[in-house]
Amino acid sequence: VQLQASGGGLVRAGGSLRLSCAASGLTFSNYNMGWFRQAPGKEREFVGAIRWRGGTTYYADSVKGRFTISRDDAKNTVYLQMNSLKSEDTAVYYCAAKDLYKGLRSFEYDYWGQGTLVTVSS
Repeated sequence: VQLQASGGGLVRAGGSLRLSCAASGLTFSNYNMGWFRQAPGKEREFVGAIRWRGGTTYYADSVKGRFTISRDDAKNTVYLQMNSLKSEDTAVYYCAAKDLYKGLRSFEYDYWGQGTLVTVSS
């Protein structure tokens, strides 16, 4: 199984960025997908998740209303649209997958991607 995150970069505060995570080696539509991030010197934290076959999403309070997760099962890809970015959003962003039997709010993920760096300048 491979999860390849991309789309990170440098953006000014208030700007937007869209991350993508392409999955291979698994039946993508049978997996709940999540996004996490880890800022320098901090522990990894949950950002949000989307249920298998789409529809239901769940977000951390820190990003609710600014970030949106979506998925395209035909492309085996999950997206993280980030708007109104703040300097505190600077982190390496990781995508992760867990099978559909694990609840959307469970943090028990089966597979992890390599991460993509997002830097927000103030």
